[in-house]
Amino acid sequence: MKTNKIYHNILAIACCLAVLMFPGCKKGFFDTVPDNLTKVEDIFANRGQTENWLAGLYSLVPDPWNLGNFGNIYMITTDEADASNWNTPALTSGAMSPSTTPSRFAAYYERIRAATIFLERIEGNQEILTLVNGTELIKQYKGEARFLRAYYYWLMMKEVGPVVIMPLKSMAPEDDFQIPRSSWDESVAFVLGEIAIAKEDLPLNNFAVGSADLDIAQTGRINKIIATAVESQILLYHASPLYNGNAEFSDFKNLDGKVLINPAYDATRWKKAADASKAAIDLAESQNKALYKFNDADPFRAAFLSTRNLYWDGWKTEGIWMRTASGTSGWEISVAPRSTQGTAYNGIGVVQSLVDDFRMADGLPITGHPGYNENTYNKPATVYYVAGTNTMYTGREARFYVDITFNGSVSPSVAKTGANNARVEFFNTGTSGKSGAPRDWPKTGYVVRKNLHPTYSASPAVNVSRPAMLIRLAELYLNYAEALNEAEPGNSDILKYLNAVRNRGGLPSLTLGSQEELRKEIRLERRIELCFEMGNRYFDVRRWKIADKPGSNQGGAFYGMNMDAGTSLSDPAYHKRIAAINRAPWQRRYYFMPYGQNEADRNKAMVQFPGY
Repeated sequence: MKTNKIYHNILAIACCLAVLMFPGCKKGFFDTVPDNLTKVEDIFANRGQTENWLAGLYSLVPDPWNLGNFGNIYMITTDEADASNWNTPALTSGAMSPSTTPSRFAAYYERIRAATIFLERIEGNQEILTLVNGTELIKQYKGEARFLRAYYYWLMMKEVGPVVIMPLKSMAPEDDFQIPRSSWDESVAFVLGEIAIAKEDLPLNNFAVGSADLDIAQTGRINKIIATAVESQILLYHASPLYNGNAEFSDFKNLDGKVLINPAYDATRWKKAADASKAAIDLAESQNKALYKFNDADPFRAAFLSTRNLYWDGWKTEGIWMRTASGTSGWEISVAPRSTQGTAYNGIGVVQSLVDDFRMADGLPITGHPGYNENTYNKPATVYYVAGTNTMYTGREARFYVDITFNGSVSPSVAKTGANNARVEFFNTGTSGKSGAPRDWPKTGYVVRKNLHPTYSASPAVNVSRPAMLIRLAELYLNYAEALNEAEPGNSDILKYLNAVRNRGGLPSLTLGSQEELRKEIRLERRIELCFEMGNRYFDVRRWKIADKPGSNQGGAFYGMNMDAGTSLSDPAYHKRIAAINRAPWQRRYYFMPYGQNEADRNKAMVQFPGY
């Protein structure tokens, strides 16, 4: 790790996120600063440059809707979605190795080091200290930097497991970088400890200076609400089977024999996770957060609009942590069908198992339901699908029509002229079918619909700008329900918070259930409510240790409709389940990503997860 290289990298990114968090940062600013002003000492003597540095620390805060050149590794490698016409990640081909790891560990460590430098130097900034609120500003800035440093460790932990924790000081090139991994328990304790310290310096909410009113310009800056929500997520993972009593991973150990994942089960972790989730909920609701709901006389329509409009109208109500700049334009052109005005890319496919997991409108599963039939076609049209649509897509729960675009669905965006474009046609010769484009078609016969605005147009470009929600209140509700079901089966809050999410989605309340039955319902609710968001499914199947189990398998065949067949909307040849995607068989090593080979070559004390 070269000090000068790190400084220049930090300077290069410092302004990139300033437009998100701080006003006044000019594009290309650091390109025009004389070399004698880019010394770290000069930066931390200047308020503007110091704040630009802090803004740069936010640059790896994830954007849920930025596919990154179709490289959203979490979504398209799990049992949610596929983009293999565009990209075949090493995880799905079986080629993942230290040389092909998708982990962003190097970038995380760069921001971690930048945060450490900031914490070491910010208190010496006399220009800030002389301000009327200078002392409070520095306190807040330290809280943000400390939280972000811990948060990047947390993101890395989710990817690679127990991590190498760097000393809490900026190290020189001559320092010893041969550092082994800390255990998972030590990594969690470290991250939670740093967040706890950070919370002492963070404001409760993003209030305007000297006011009780929220400052919209500070949306997304770290506060106590965000920090408490992240704590709940960490403790939920920490209690989960992958990390709690996982004796199977006892072979994951350092060179000195230290086991990195504790094989002993600790039931108290679930109680701690439940308490943390409830604290996060209570804190958020004390600041007027609530599940977003759209009022409509038709309960089904209300559920549809509540869950659809959540992503552009509901973030102020439900959003816990927002990212003000988001790659929604790239997301929308990737998921919109080709029948969209301007011809979108039509390529983020949805796997059949997720389609099947959406319930019927009465809340019951499709299996054995009298209203579910794959061999008939409906006659009346609705606002969700046209006449002639296969009945496997009719009578489903509201979120199905929010999240999934299927053959016969009403166009989710501004359609080209012509009746055929007002509906979505995925059959082979249809307007969005395989025969019409070499690569821009979904292999499964479905594309993602979530967070696609109905006014979207590819050309002329129409994009409704909106923040992205990294964490929202519904996730906290489901965190709490899950942890409480494990800690205190039968507690009335389990159904209260689970049903709140179900009811907003138009489903009836559950009234009872054993611990096992409610565990199943909670996991299914997470699968549906949080699909395509922040890699939740990718990490859920891993932390539950079910990635190789039927119904949640992450390798092998994934099914869809027959894109090679069909010449009309109601053609039975298209509506035939086939193995649309074949991925490499699941391997135990895929529970974690490896550190990169370059890091393994440099740090001989760092071990890889067995299998890499």
